[in-house]
Amino acid sequence: MDYSDKVMDHFMHPRNVGEIKDADGIGEMGNAKCGDIMKLYITIEDGIITDAKFKTFGCGAAIATSSMVTELVIGKTLDEATKISNKAVADALGGLPPVKMHCSLLAADALRRAIYDYKNKNGLPVDDCDECETCCHDHHDIVEE
Repeated sequence: MDYSDKVMDHFMHPRNVGEIKDADGIGEMGNAKCGDIMKLYITIEDGIITDAKFKTFGCGAAIATSSMVTELVIGKTLDEATKISNKAVADALGGLPPVKMHCSLLAADALRRAIYDYKNKNGLPVDDCDECETCCHDHHDIVEE
């Protein structure tokens, strides 16, 4: 399988690995077919995501997309972060093979779940997640696709 140099770099040298104690939002996604599990933690100050970390169990593409989504989201407002699509994650990595595009979807949905978790904890209005491939509203369950 051909991976871009950016995918290989984020797989071999992932950014923002770990967890954030007392994270403002936590999103978890999983895919039972391939075994990838992602957990994304975010810190929010004044409506801006100031930190993001991840723990991922999965293939190289799952690790690379988790790493990239943390880089894309730091410094963004909640609205900007919510609009980060799986295509944006894959494009930022220089593309993914078609059979690995589901990894970018898991990363984008884990981000949406973390944002939902933050909004839910803080009594903020939650937007419909029309763009999500999966339902964000039960953020503690791992979704099987």
